[in-house]
Amino acid sequence: MKNIAVILAGGMGARVGGDVPKQLLPLADGRSVLEHATEAFEQAACIDEVCIVMHPDYIAIAEQVQMRNGWQKVKHIIAGGKERWESSVNAIRLYESVLLAEEFAHANILLHDAARPFVSQAIIANVCRALEAHEAVTVAIPATDTMYVVGGENAEKHVLAIPVRDTLMRAQTPQAFRLPLIARAYTLALHDPALQATDDCGIVHRYLPMEQISIIHGEESNRKITFKEDL
Repeated sequence: MKNIAVILAGGMGARVGGDVPKQLLPLADGRSVLEHATEAFEQAACIDEVCIVMHPDYIAIAEQVQMRNGWQKVKHIIAGGKERWESSVNAIRLYESVLLAEEFAHANILLHDAARPFVSQAIIANVCRALEAHEAVTVAIPATDTMYVVGGENAEKHVLAIPVRDTLMRAQTPQAFRLPLIARAYTLALHDPALQATDDCGIVHRYLPMEQISIIHGEESNRKITFKEDL
């Protein structure tokens, strides 16, 4: 099976602020968020190929970053969409067009948020290993805080329910799939005029509900950069 990693870097990261997408901002060592995320998959032994999905206005910069780092596994840098799911679809459509039918049928795709630059080699290896037995795999960690289901709007929110914490986990990435499976799920989703999604597992869960999504335990260090303070 061919394992393709897709680095989803198509957003602007408005909650971080500034004029530059957060994936291009530097971390403490001077290397950007995008560089750290991509490097993790470049170095992973189980990954055969990497695709970067970038905001259209910054593709040229991503190409410069690739050349500067000398990444050998990065084969494509393509434009992302306005929504995260659109970036995933763009990557899937790319591989539908460039892979032979037999290759497509036997390929896996790992979709990873560029905003999680600290993903470990252990997580990547465990996801690849899980794909040998499962068609859909996600990374998650147990919820440690009490969670509320709320109603109301803005400052008028109120608690509707308090779920049992042992049944809740916090989603991370990569989220990984057999390529034909996630392509089929998105084909169904794109016919839904009410399509809304925050991640790729949500697409599979909603449109292919009989498909089981296996969970790999993540790590607290695999955190997402959302706000300026996270840098």
